[in-house]
Amino acid sequence: MNTNKILTTIWDYFLMTVGSVIFCMAWTSFLIPNGLASGGLTGLCTIIQYGTGIPVGWTYPTLNVILLIMGFLSLGKAFGFKTIYVIALTSLLFEMLPKFPQLCVYIDEKFFVALVGSALESVGIGLVLLRGGSTGGTDIIAMMINKYWPVSPGRVYLFTDIFIISCLLFIPDKGLVDMIYAAVVMIGFSFGVDFVLLGNKSSVQILVFSSQYEKIADHIINDVRRGVTALQSVGWYSQKESKVLLIITRKHQMNEVVNAIREIDKSAFISVSTATSVFGEGFEEVKTGLKIKKKPQIDSTENGE
Repeated sequence: MNTNKILTTIWDYFLMTVGSVIFCMAWTSFLIPNGLASGGLTGLCTIIQYGTGIPVGWTYPTLNVILLIMGFLSLGKAFGFKTIYVIALTSLLFEMLPKFPQLCVYIDEKFFVALVGSALESVGIGLVLLRGGSTGGTDIIAMMINKYWPVSPGRVYLFTDIFIISCLLFIPDKGLVDMIYAAVVMIGFSFGVDFVLLGNKSSVQILVFSSQYEKIADHIINDVRRGVTALQSVGWYSQKESKVLLIITRKHQMNEVVNAIREIDKSAFISVSTATSVFGEGFEEVKTGLKIKKKPQIDSTENGE
């Protein structure tokens, strides 16, 4: 194992540790002390605690065993080992953090608690998932689905969590209001984790209308190092033929591209729109689902039929 690989591994586990701490504190410092729940396996364990008194630190590692086995089979040994580490760490944190009452934050405004809790939870899980780990539960389901199909992790959480938060209706002293707050946490987390995981992969589509399209295209290709497609166009008012430049780039590079265009033609008309899915070289790999091997068909003539 070379030095770079060792440093990368250390960095992975460091970020997963930080993410695990943030994730657990979102629950033990904000959500659970204020009586809120949410989706995911942690949310289910929290609902069990509200209903039976069994602490999350006990039910969380127990219920993760089956999904952990699924993670081994589907996502490989490396994923499973990282997940074992994160599950062990979070289980320990769920057991230890409640013993420090000074870390608990009690706020009368539950809506604010829901927002803060969902934000911290999404950042924590996002850091863990970015380094190839998981806190277990529906995280494993989300990663397995996202491995084979182009479905964002946030959407997977959204649908599975709806069922879990509905269980609040069966808990004494809990009702529809608690379910609504849980939904706020759930929705905030779904959008937050997508932002953390996909923020650096977000793409934009830029259309450039300029009489100096040739200079702009050459500058974008040679200096900015982005691809450009020239589309034939006709200005309907002037009836003059020209070309519209189509540029697809990462969101973080958008300002660089726009500034480069402005340097050449300050009067250029620029349209920017979000590209939710971009597949191809330099962007995302096309995910088409599980590959199923087809059995070879037997030629009936070979059987003498």
